[in-house]
Amino acid sequence: MKRITMRSFLTLIVVGALGFLAACGGGGTPVGVPPPPPPGQNAAAITVDGGPVGGYVNGAFVNVQVCQPGTSTCQTIDHVLVDTGSSGLRLLASQVTTITLPVLSDSSGNTLNNCVNFLDGSVLWGNVAQADIKMAGEVASATSIQLIANPAPGTYSIPVGCTGMNEDSQQTLGTNGILGVGPEAFDCGASCDNTSTPPPVYYLCSTGTGCVLTTVSCGASCNDIQPNAQVTNPVFNFSGDNNGVIVELPAVTGTAATLSGNLIFGIGTQSNNALPSNTAVLQLDSNDNFSTVFSGETLPMSFIDSGSNGYFFPNGVESGFAGNNIPICASPNDSFYCPATLTPFSATNQSGSTSSPINFSIDNTDNLFALNPNNFVFTDLAGPLGPGGPCNSTNTMSCSFDWGLPFFYGRSVFTAIDGGTAINGATPPFVAY
Repeated sequence: MKRITMRSFLTLIVVGALGFLAACGGGGTPVGVPPPPPPGQNAAAITVDGGPVGGYVNGAFVNVQVCQPGTSTCQTIDHVLVDTGSSGLRLLASQVTTITLPVLSDSSGNTLNNCVNFLDGSVLWGNVAQADIKMAGEVASATSIQLIANPAPGTYSIPVGCTGMNEDSQQTLGTNGILGVGPEAFDCGASCDNTSTPPPVYYLCSTGTGCVLTTVSCGASCNDIQPNAQVTNPVFNFSGDNNGVIVELPAVTGTAATLSGNLIFGIGTQSNNALPSNTAVLQLDSNDNFSTVFSGETLPMSFIDSGSNGYFFPNGVESGFAGNNIPICASPNDSFYCPATLTPFSATNQSGSTSSPINFSIDNTDNLFALNPNNFVFTDLAGPLGPGGPCNSTNTMSCSFDWGLPFFYGRSVFTAIDGGTAINGATPPFVAY
């Protein structure tokens, strides 16, 4: 789910939420049997289904246990979206009901709040709190997370710098939270720490003074003597298996009701997470991107993102691509493409000496949803990305190919966290498959 506001920290897009608007799906079956959990204590089960309220297509969900720091007082939150395009755990405060997590504040009692904007125009707002995060046998102790919620009535208002479609409920977000396990350790890093002009990401808020922008330390990783307080990729805070993740999902023919797979922690740290020598490794640039060559155009801001629920790329009608001109569906499915029939495409992902051709297909979304009302797994779902026009420095939205969850079906997709040591000669951050 690449949500953006500042790349690196927000290569985040809740195209998953776009898909949620269009809901539902039907008729094929997974190829083979879903893989069993691999050996070891570093694997959590993934389920692709309709989400906590139904209707969420191509959403990969896990259970996350959160605990009051340093205690055994815990709650397990189900249906948290696995997002390799963002960093940090974000939970709906309305779903954290049986425990109380300490909210961060300054010496004057002003609470720390986090704002995250998404490419589809949505936004998440909420307190920054600390929790021990437990998944499989891994623990991220005293880790900053976001509790998604509007300010309490009569306190303060969400600042004008944090605007968009406010997704503060199950109905609007479509999940109980987002588990950001992308290629960065923090959601903002040095951009929100070592700067005199912080971006509109962190705010100190109080009833008396409202909200003001603030810098927030990301600790030793940003050469700050203050401890990290930014919303943090939980994997980075694990005591081991902390250099990345692997998303494993079985192949699917067409569409299916549900799907089961695994989220494996660590790369090259145990017998079940080795990086094979024949894997296509795409080194990421300073914005966590690589290039995709598609329809004669090079899209240099491309990414692989489990939080996006389809393939999303600039359309020929909008962007001047000579060979596409793919029809866009009418409302309410106008976030997706509606070609007349199932249509094959090809593209090539590139980074350094790696050149990896990919074949995929796009089907008519209206037909998919109408014919498969009880399915939530779709291999051929795609939609437009960008406002139109060619890719250039003033129109960067048309410079991306978003390889969403359909890309993951039938693959093991690796995401290595920035700052880690080389793995089989590949230096993080990188993605591989």
